Amino acid sequence: MTTTSIPDAVPAPNTAEAASLYQRLRGHLAVLKLHDAAEALPAVLDRAQQTNLSMTATLEELLSIEVDATEARRLAGRLRFACLPTPASLADFDFDAAAGLDRKLIAELGTCRYLETATNLLLIGPPGVGKTHLAVGLARAAVHAGYRTYFTTAADLAARCHRAAIEGRWATTMRFFAGPTLLVVDELGYLPLPGEAASALFQVVTQRYLKTSIIMTTNRSVGEWGQVLGDTTVAAAMLDRLLHRSVVLNLDGDSYRLRDHHARSENLRKATTTPRQPLQ
Repeated sequence: MTTTSIPDAVPAPNTAEAASLYQRLRGHLAVLKLHDAAEALPAVLDRAQQTNLSMTATLEELLSIEVDATEARRLAGRLRFACLPTPASLADFDFDAAAGLDRKLIAELGTCRYLETATNLLLIGPPGVGKTHLAVGLARAAVHAGYRTYFTTAADLAARCHRAAIEGRWATTMRFFAGPTLLVVDELGYLPLPGEAASALFQVVTQRYLKTSIIMTTNRSVGEWGQVLGDTTVAAAMLDRLLHRSVVLNLDGDSYRLRDHHARSENLRKATTTPRQPLQ
């Protein structure tokens, strides 16, 4: 005696029962707030019918659409929170112009594994050698890897902490700067800092010590930080915590802004000195 498998009872298309089932399914997706899956449902069902997809494959395709949309929204939210100042990435960094920079080390940092050990990164060098570009690129890599990241300048951090102290929000502001897995503090030493800046930076570093990572860029050597912060004791204590578990990169070379300026000037010179061809 032979047996035949009985297919799942599925209402025939274009019937009242099929329409009711479809609407209930849309309703379930709406209640679960799977809005992208609900929007894609008609197209997914059409493809499933045309290609004879199994129920499992159809459900996987539908849910993958929702997962992709959810991940895209989360990424967009992390990017908004990060406040990255430029679209720079590690992929478009000019390593040829960065004298002595280890590409393998930058590639390793781009994996974001250093964040798992709360390792800090200190980028030291004169203006225009790519410190901020690298910091933004590493921050962007962290955001795409799913880490909560925040970018600020040293001057903005100090100003925000100053306002918080005046308005009685010091503890809240310290919790904010302690929260992200990666905090980028750019341009330490470029602008004069107010007297309480050393205290604010020190407390931020202390709260994050051995818990989360900091990337800091500066144009001043570590020996000059006492002068930058106006307090050698605080500077020494902050450096002690930053450097305890850290990677230090010294960048050198010509400013990329000056290189661009010279290149444009040279192109303009060639254009104005090239002899014109006579008219035929």
